[in-house]
Amino acid sequence: MSTHRHEAALYFREISRQCIHYLSIDYVVFGFHENQLKVLLLRWKETNAWSLPGGFIKKKEAVDEAAHRCLQERTGLKKIYLQHFDNFGDVPRYDEKKTWERIDLRISDIEWSERTISLGYLALVDYSKVKPKPDFLTAECQWFNITDIPSLLFDHNRIVDVALHALRMRLPYLPVKHLLPPMFTMPEFQKLYETILGRSLDTRNFHRKITSSGILQKLKKRKEGTPYRSPYLYKFSAIQYAKALKEGTLMFS
Repeated sequence: MSTHRHEAALYFREISRQCIHYLSIDYVVFGFHENQLKVLLLRWKETNAWSLPGGFIKKKEAVDEAAHRCLQERTGLKKIYLQHFDNFGDVPRYDEKKTWERIDLRISDIEWSERTISLGYLALVDYSKVKPKPDFLTAECQWFNITDIPSLLFDHNRIVDVALHALRMRLPYLPVKHLLPPMFTMPEFQKLYETILGRSLDTRNFHRKITSSGILQKLKKRKEGTPYRSPYLYKFSAIQYAKALKEGTLMFS
């Protein structure tokens, strides 16, 4: 057994001792940067194979507590907006033999459950504040555009698809402010909605809808460094935004 496989076997043995068997957490971490919706992925050691971040639940740990702990380790963020969106427990979920061969690990070498059910969580984070960090089994942690996600390990491509669908369906109730910096322009705000929805929105209608909702406060400052006329900056009006999310009124046809 290679050193990496031996260390992985020891890692799973320790996880098996500390954590709940047959259950894991998988995350779809959404960020927004340069007008692109992005997802955080991890590359496994000694491979070019990528997967979603994940983690396990300790035997005396609440599920949501475990979800926040594991994701804090990957992002460096203490306060993270997380929402459970689905469970993944098909039999089988993926081709185990081919998957473990891709990452040069053999399930027969590792003391682990013969079946794992995953709890899917989506996270909305400010891209600029994230400090991506790989875990024990992975070599690097990087952002990918939602349209450029490679063939992932396990059933993680399906998990991304389900998470994106959940994001779109729940958009009127989800605080997308977590994807933005404290100050932003109206075109940036519109582009955020467009990248999530996967389609263009009429600029006049969008501006009218947002202005009438009262969820944004226009600032006297303009964005610097733009090639044309600098657009005004905005920030969220906390009370009005919370009201709009509660009522689910931020919908765009």
